[in-house]
Amino acid sequence: MKVTVTGSSGLIGTALVRSLRADGHEVLRLVRREPARPDEARWSPADGCVEVGAVAGADAVVHLAGEGVADRLWTPSHKRRIRDSRLGGTRTLSEAIAAADRRPPVLVCGSAIGFYGDTGDTEVDEKAPMGRGFLAELVRDWEAAATPAREVGVRVVHPRTGVVLGRGGGLLGRTLPLFRLGLGGRLGDGRQWTSWISLDDQVAALRFLIEGELAGPVNLTAPNPVTNEEYTRALGKVLRRPTPLTVPRFALRAALRGFADEGPLVSQRVLPRRLEEAGFRFAHPEVGAALKAVL
Repeated sequence: MKVTVTGSSGLIGTALVRSLRADGHEVLRLVRREPARPDEARWSPADGCVEVGAVAGADAVVHLAGEGVADRLWTPSHKRRIRDSRLGGTRTLSEAIAAADRRPPVLVCGSAIGFYGDTGDTEVDEKAPMGRGFLAELVRDWEAAATPAREVGVRVVHPRTGVVLGRGGGLLGRTLPLFRLGLGGRLGDGRQWTSWISLDDQVAALRFLIEGELAGPVNLTAPNPVTNEEYTRALGKVLRRPTPLTVPRFALRAALRGFADEGPLVSQRVLPRRLEEAGFRFAHPEVGAALKAVL
């Protein structure tokens, strides 16, 4: 199988490429610099340019590229970069796929559970309506940007990803040093729900979507979301470190600006209904076991 991947240097992309190659699949990585290896091809999402040959003849295209949501403060300029990188990149890739003579049969186009906004204590699945906020609107438009590929008959699937637990980045990677020092603690009152997934299950689910028949939005979260307090306690237990501290809501809002209420303080209790109904089985359905496996 030949798979073209964007965002291959990120936490998820790196693990996905490694997994595919370990099973003998051919992977072509789309990069924004000059290609340095035979398995690389250049694209420029900002300019709307991508080599048609990079997608023609592929068995699948996996699009994971985009400006990091939590990498910087949510200034107006950073929010524009987040939006432009996702919409522009998705549109560029979808139009190249639509123009190709030998179109890939499937486009797995990254997405996020930010679509649902704050769900409080309510469990939601893919049938839930769009929530409110910057991320909800972003995901709506991000998924719509794949329309050119959809219109020519390509199966387009949007993995709406939650918090990915991996050592090399994301929430766990950034906070692990503090927890190892015994300085970890809950965020706010800790009652907000966190919909998480282990990196191994994330990669397995992406491969399941590549090889399966699902189309449209599919939640990539473990079947057992936890509150922030439960997550904090589980991580402390695995590391054998106390977690006595609490970061007050006002401090998070002051430090993170608008991102606090759509990031660490948002409550999202999201279930992977379509994934499980299609037959996917999680290796790490419980957060304690997942953290132990990761660490």
